Amino acid sequence: MSPTHDTRDRGHNDDLLAFVRASPSPYHVVASAAQRLEKAGFAELRERDDWTAGAEGGRYVVRGGALLAWYVPPGAPAYTPFRIVGTHTDSPNLRVKPAPDTGSAGWRQIGVEIYGGVPLNTWLDRDLGVSGRLALRDGSTRLVRVDKPLLRVPQLAIHLDRTVNEGLALDRQRHMTPLWALGGPRPGALLARIADEAGADAADVLGWDLMLHDVQSPGYLGAEEEFIVAPRLDNQISVHAGVTALVAAAGSRRPPAQVPVLAAFDHEEVGSGSDSGAQGPFLERVLSRSVTARGGGPEDFERALAGALCVSSDMTHAVHPNYAERHDPDHRPLPNGGPVIKVNVNQRYATDGVGAAAFAAACERAGVPWQPFVSHNAMPCGTSIGPITAARLGVTTVDVGVAGLSMHSARELCGARDPELLARVLTEFVRGS
Repeated sequence: MSPTHDTRDRGHNDDLLAFVRASPSPYHVVASAAQRLEKAGFAELRERDDWTAGAEGGRYVVRGGALLAWYVPPGAPAYTPFRIVGTHTDSPNLRVKPAPDTGSAGWRQIGVEIYGGVPLNTWLDRDLGVSGRLALRDGSTRLVRVDKPLLRVPQLAIHLDRTVNEGLALDRQRHMTPLWALGGPRPGALLARIADEAGADAADVLGWDLMLHDVQSPGYLGAEEEFIVAPRLDNQISVHAGVTALVAAAGSRRPPAQVPVLAAFDHEEVGSGSDSGAQGPFLERVLSRSVTARGGGPEDFERALAGALCVSSDMTHAVHPNYAERHDPDHRPLPNGGPVIKVNVNQRYATDGVGAAAFAAACERAGVPWQPFVSHNAMPCGTSIGPITAARLGVTTVDVGVAGLSMHSARELCGARDPELLARVLTEFVRGS
C-alpha cells in the first residue's frame, strides 16, 4: 500500500465509491445523503410542516434534487452564526427527451438533450444505464435506476472517417443519439421499460426526469492505487465529504461553536437558476425558518448571517501533464496534495483573503495540507455556487475543491488521499473555532 493511501483513506474512499455507485442522478444523491443523515439521527422536515417542535439537533429538508441539512447544538442561541458547506448534486450528462422514442435506418434509438458542459466524445462507446425519477398520477415520485447496459452512443468506425484523429467533430443533435434495439421507433417503449423497472404502471407515469449514466463501476487506478476513477466525482466528492463532516460535527463530544449547515444544490452545471438551485431562495428560507424555530426573529437571523462563513466545495483542475502550458505556471495543484483554495479576482470564485485565511486555519487545525489555484490568464475560468451564495446571503465565502483530471467527462480522476483530507478539513471548518 502506498504511503499516500493509508488504511484510513481506504475506508473513506470505499464508502465514497459506494455512494457514487448508488447515486447516478441528483435524486439518488439526495437519497444517499439522507440515508446517512437518518442513520446519524437527523430527522427530515417537510417544508409545509411546523418546524418549531424540537428545534435542536440534526434536521434536513429535501426539495427535488437538492438537500439542506443542519445541526443545532444544545442551548445554541437563535443568533448563533452558521458554518455552511455548499455543494451540488448534479453532473453533466445526457438527459432523456419528453418524447424519447426515435430511430433511424432500422435502429431503435432514444432522443437525449445535452445537460451542462459535456465533453461529448467521452460518452461514446460506453455502456449506459438510465436513472432519475418518475412523477406518478397520484402526485408522488418514484426513484428508478436501470443499472445495466441498456444504451450506447456508437462512434463512427475509423474506416468511414479517416480524419477522426485530426479532430473529432460531433453534432449534438445528430451524433449523440443512443441506440438500444433494432426495428425502428416504438412509441412508449422506453417508458414501459423504465416503469417496469421501477415497479410502476406506465399508464400512471405522467412525467419524468431521466438521464443516462455509465454503468462501469468506480474504482482505484495507478501503480499503487493512488488514484480514484469514477463518474460524477464532480461533485459527489464534495457532497459525500459534506455529509461526513456534518455527521462528525453532530456526533462529536465537543459541540460545534456554530450551526453547521450542508447545502447540496441541484442545477449548478447549468447556472443554478431553479427552485432547487443556488440562485433560488431555498437556502435563505430554510436558514431563516431554522432561526424562527428556535424563537428568533429577523434581527437574530441577520446576526446569524453576519457571523456566518461559507465554503463552496467543488472539484477543480489538477495540472494536466500533457497540457501543462494551459495552467498558470505558479499554480499547479496535484492529486494527493490536499484541498485546493480557488481564487479569481473577477469573481468567478468568491474567495477573498479573509475567506482563504479562515479555510487555511481550518486546514492547520485539521493537520491537512492545502494548495492554491488561479487560472492561466489566457484561459477561461470556471465558476461555482460560491459567488451566487455570497451574493444572495451576503456572507464571506471561500471556493475550494479536490484537484482532478478529466473534469465533466463520463469518468473522472482524483487522488485517493484527497477525499478523506477534504472531509477532515470540512469537519474542522463546520465545528468552528
